Amino acid sequence: MKEIKAIIRPFKLFNVVSALQEIENLPGVTISDIRGFGKSQAKDAPEKIMDGLMAYVPKVKIEVVVPEELVETVVNTIQSQAHTGNPGDGKIFIYSVDDVIKIRTKERGTGAV
Repeated sequence: MKEIKAIIRPFKLFNVVSALQEIENLPGVTISDIRGFGKSQAKDAPEKIMDGLMAYVPKVKIEVVVPEELVETVVNTIQSQAHTGNPGDGKIFIYSVDDVIKIRTKERGTGAV
């Protein structure tokens, strides 16, 4: 199993999630509103948020745990739907997941996803 985390622009969220919902057997998606900065440190970003002397850019984090066979499909879907071609489009991270436990049933492994 793999966990895929994507940091994207907020206005791309609807497109990305709509496309992800079309993937057969996608277990589910977690979405969080976040803020941060990249190499430019948000200095010239028009949508920046100031917190004291620090500038941040609003972003959305999408997290999904999938079986190995869905990784490339999910990554390609996020990448194609989140792309604008401009700096700040975001990043996709892929992590190995050792185990998953469903709290309600105590089921473990891929069946718990």
